Amino acid sequence: MKHIPAWLTYTVLRLLFVAVPLAILLLLLPIDLWYISAVAAVVIGFCLSYLFLRGPRQAVAGQLATVGKRDRRVAKPSADDEVEDAAVDAAEGAPDKRD
Repeated sequence: MKHIPAWLTYTVLRLLFVAVPLAILLLLLPIDLWYISAVAAVVIGFCLSYLFLRGPRQAVAGQLATVGKRDRRVAKPSADDEVEDAAVDAAEGAPDKRD
């Protein structure tokens, strides 16, 4: 069985936490109040995901942190960098010619 990525699980659960209340509210309220149903479903979905999705949320955050660490590469200074550093050091050590 393939491993399901944490971001996919979290996203699907968040969508379900909005879609299910939206469907229920659309069935209960009159059709001309659809925008109130949509806003209420988003608020309910936010509350439910905050309460019940701590584990998947932390798993996604952990995966994002791992990706950030993996993408950071420490570059070794090149010969050009060393020449530039030497020129800057020499210029800083030289006396000011404005006197």
